[in-house]
Amino acid sequence: MRKIEVSLENIREKIKEFYSEKEWHFITLNGVALEDEKIEIQWMFSKYESLDEIVVFFTVINRGDVVPSIADIIPSAIISQREVVDMFGVEVDGSLKGLYLDADSVQMPLSGCGARA
Repeated sequence: MRKIEVSLENIREKIKEFYSEKEWHFITLNGVALEDEKIEIQWMFSKYESLDEIVVFFTVINRGDVVPSIADIIPSAIISQREVVDMFGVEVDGSLKGLYLDADSVQMPLSGCGARA
């Protein structure tokens, strides 16, 4: 697995340069709760010819930062984006809440600071 750190401001540009729908499969957008209210956001891809070849673009954000959407580049990313919104409380530009969690569920259960709505 190859991890590439990219600034939040440049993530869309880097993914747009990298991604070829005939060569790469978008696996998921994921979050990892870190200390000090920080979250590592990861965009994961695997190569069609070699499923063992995985590339992960990542950035570390502060709670409250807005993550740009890549759904216009990779339409299937909309589901992963909404999952990160629900599970980590991250704001992804244009993504809605409520795909995975009911209104009365514990909100942001994977962020380390979940609370009831």
